[in-house]
Amino acid sequence: MTSVRSGHGPLGSWEVALSLPHARLRPGVISYRGVRLALDRPRRRLEAPIGAATLLLGFGESVRISRAGRAPDTLVSVYCGPTTTPAIGEHNGRLSGIEVLLAPWAAFSLFGTPQYELANRTVDPDELPHVLPGRVDELAAALGALPSWGARFGLLDDVLVRWSRGGTAPSARVVRAWAELVRTGGAIPVPRLAEDVGWSVRQLESRFREQIGLGPKAAARVLRLQRARRLLAAGRGQAETAAMCGFYDQAHLSGEFKAMTGCTPREFTLARRGAHGPAAGDRISGEATSLVLAAPGSRGSADFSKTPGVG
Repeated sequence: MTSVRSGHGPLGSWEVALSLPHARLRPGVISYRGVRLALDRPRRRLEAPIGAATLLLGFGESVRISRAGRAPDTLVSVYCGPTTTPAIGEHNGRLSGIEVLLAPWAAFSLFGTPQYELANRTVDPDELPHVLPGRVDELAAALGALPSWGARFGLLDDVLVRWSRGGTAPSARVVRAWAELVRTGGAIPVPRLAEDVGWSVRQLESRFREQIGLGPKAAARVLRLQRARRLLAAGRGQAETAAMCGFYDQAHLSGEFKAMTGCTPREFTLARRGAHGPAAGDRISGEATSLVLAAPGSRGSADFSKTPGVG
């Protein structure tokens, strides 16, 4: 079932469509999110790390993505695996496409590329050495030509089911270990996780990096912080959130927050509360994954672009 929200105001118009993938694709394919923005000014967003890989199928407009330590990438369709660092996405105010959220092991299966080669990177999916029976940009163009979000999501289901049949099978132990990390919000100790799936810690780390992109400790950090953002957004205090998510104390939570989002928990929470304009557009429904940043020379929005680790 497809849910569509739209609006029009002084800044322009926007439309967001949400849908679950076909049951045959789950749990590897997590969600679809269609976006159409027609704004009167450029848009900048800070994207925090999440425990998923992202495939953006763009319909023509490009997005510029910046990450600390790397040259910016300007792309129409984008693949980004799990990361431990924030990114800033920018466009000219017009953007349309479908964002597919994938479990990291499903992205490994789809593209067959060792995910550690893509950690903290943003790439054109057609540049990956995959063996898919078609090009991603051709799929994006076909999706953009359809008249409705429902039709687009239906075609996407059909294509991904077909493509997944020819993909690289992920390790069942990696899938199980990842599911347990997600279930516990990154709280399970790595030695216990390895024991649960019948591997040594070294074996788990090697296969995790290949099929998830991050080692199990790094992945646990991302999932802990993702849960912390969710609790803070729901109104929990920092001390309570730190205790619930397995941080040593509030200072530990603040340090991890700064390292992986470029801002403190307080800055992030206040910026979320003060956001104005079109729908927030978080990559995961109901979670705090993004911040709208101030456009150059404007006032009233958060701007962490000069924070160490962000820009």
